[in-house]
Amino acid sequence: MAKTGERKAQILQTLAEMLEQPKGERITTALLAARLDVSEAALYRHFASKAQMFEGLIEFIETTLFTLVNRIQSDEKDAMRQIEATIATLLGFAQKNPGMTRVLIGDALVNEDERLQVRVNQLLDRLEASLRQSARLAVTAAQLPADWDVNAYANAMIAFVIGRWHLFAKSGFKRSPMEGWTPQWRIFGP
Repeated sequence: MAKTGERKAQILQTLAEMLEQPKGERITTALLAARLDVSEAALYRHFASKAQMFEGLIEFIETTLFTLVNRIQSDEKDAMRQIEATIATLLGFAQKNPGMTRVLIGDALVNEDERLQVRVNQLLDRLEASLRQSARLAVTAAQLPADWDVNAYANAMIAFVIGRWHLFAKSGFKRSPMEGWTPQWRIFGP
């Protein structure tokens, strides 16, 4: 029998896999339990609600993305390379985790607890703040003009990422979020 931590991870992994179905039906605890070949009661021994399961996915996304972004910001001293690597990381994460992409764009959270979308919005705000911090460094290093609006720039960057995530999800995960990234970066870079 699986240990509690292993079972929780298995539940979250299965939920993420179910979210990878581009035209999939609404995920219910009954469908999730059936996929795991357990009872719904078994799910509720590990999570108090379906919302808690989605919170587990959001925590995974936050931990993964901010570990990567923080590493980029500490290892890469060139501010424009920080921005480029951060955007590429966000796009690459979506490509590797299509089910998580549906959580990030809110598609998987429709008809779920409102607090889940609030949490995703906070995550996106934090990512935008990280990009803003790198943009400030780029202005200080004269890689961007001194009068550059770092708020507008960071907002445009995160809007670009969200747009790429949407295109990926709405294409049934066929249109890679990384498609055209290299020439697109030249539009945003100096």
